[in-house]
Amino acid sequence: MSESTSVVPALTPAPTTMVIFGATGDLTKRKLLPALYRLKVLGLMPKTFNIVGYSTRDFSHSEFRDFAVSAVKKYSPREPEEAHLEALFQNTHFVSSSFDDDGGYKKLTRVLEVLDEKTEGPQASRIFYLATPPSFFEVIIENLYKAGLSDDGAAAIDRPKVIIEKPFGRDLASAKNLNEVIAKYFDEEQIYRIDHYLGKETVQNILFFRFANGIYEPIWNRRYIDHVQITAAETNGVGKRGKYFEESGTLRDMVQNHLMQLLSLVAMEAPASMSPGKIRREKIELVQALRPISSDNVSSDTVRGQYAAGTLDEQEVPGYKDEVGIAADSETETFVALKVFIDNWRWADVPFYLRTGKRLKKNVTEIAIHFKRVPICLFTQTLTGCPENNTLILKIQPDEGIAFQFNVKRPGSSRHMEQVTMDFSYGETFKAELPLAYERLILDCMLSDATLFPHKAGIEASWAYITQILEAWQGESAPPIVEYEAGSWGPDAAEELMTRERRFWRND
Repeated sequence: MSESTSVVPALTPAPTTMVIFGATGDLTKRKLLPALYRLKVLGLMPKTFNIVGYSTRDFSHSEFRDFAVSAVKKYSPREPEEAHLEALFQNTHFVSSSFDDDGGYKKLTRVLEVLDEKTEGPQASRIFYLATPPSFFEVIIENLYKAGLSDDGAAAIDRPKVIIEKPFGRDLASAKNLNEVIAKYFDEEQIYRIDHYLGKETVQNILFFRFANGIYEPIWNRRYIDHVQITAAETNGVGKRGKYFEESGTLRDMVQNHLMQLLSLVAMEAPASMSPGKIRREKIELVQALRPISSDNVSSDTVRGQYAAGTLDEQEVPGYKDEVGIAADSETETFVALKVFIDNWRWADVPFYLRTGKRLKKNVTEIAIHFKRVPICLFTQTLTGCPENNTLILKIQPDEGIAFQFNVKRPGSSRHMEQVTMDFSYGETFKAELPLAYERLILDCMLSDATLFPHKAGIEASWAYITQILEAWQGESAPPIVEYEAGSWGPDAAEELMTRERRFWRND
């Protein structure tokens, strides 16, 4: 497959300058710079594209350029071409400063002014990418405003944009506070909160699958669907993120953002159009319709676990408390399972089961829609057992695609029925390399398309729901944190969450 093969739409943004705060950090090295390179290879970069790194590292412009080239060579999926590297990084600059130093923003302003002078025609649009720990978000945003960089007026092609990485707060109060700080200096239309799950091809296609096919939408409701399972399983442990994870936990790290976004896309009402504003509005209303999990039902509808030592891929792996940076008496959850209800007309009394965890048996993210069983088992006289539920599986990763399971009679037998699968794979069908999440999201930001970026109201609605669970976990009725063996599918309590209602997780 050639390096330029892709299914990314051939849209080219206007001239852009991207300023990366935290330009020498892990996220920039592993994700952002390789994503920018791929966009260049695919011909999706503007003719004029400038990169300005901002970090405390004592780099010159040329040293940062060398750093960027090395990062692309190390972390790109395939060997990069020198011509593309030279074209991408020919306009690369660096500002060495702390994030709270006024002098650093004055140096940044001068660099941007020099770049503008070199740009033919209108001033390039500016994107400020906050690839830093959340503790720096507020100080960077405030200093951008003080330096006069929050609005370029009529001189620019487009108003400056700010891309903010998750987490967006750690509870409802902190999320509101962050949004209030941002709103002092930037309008909501300038803010792009990035959730890389929304850049995955199958996630984007949830809306197309639902609203472009007449066969499924009429049965996408409580009359035909028994329950929905959303799974995001990881084989990795916390690795070097022990300190961060101790303060976060899986509910904050995965459920509040990734799983809530998947839930809202699969369950939202049809928007009046595919405009970003209308899609966001429906997602927000869906989250606001979630039935609260409080002290009354927290023990019955939530499970929290922590991985113990075990075996993965025939290798022994340590338990969570033996990882670097983890307290010996830690009560931080590495696994969460929730039973969620949506109190609206479409989904009344249909349970949505959410689970996510580390050190689980497989790396897999999927949404499984389980339809109701047939009302009468007609085959008990001639066949063994009753038909299984039909299941529609939206496969997010690692193999992106869609599958549908249905029942047939086994050939040559009059007494046996089997469930078979119709399977669609994006990669195999389109014979093309799927765009990675950061490629898609950076491109959309340059194109001012906010469809895949959460709105502040959606963030706050999600935190309102999650904060209630966090508070209930502090009370007397909270479920205990139970250990599960690394390499398993999680604690037994998660299985019981399903089996007590005669349902089962899709484990293998």
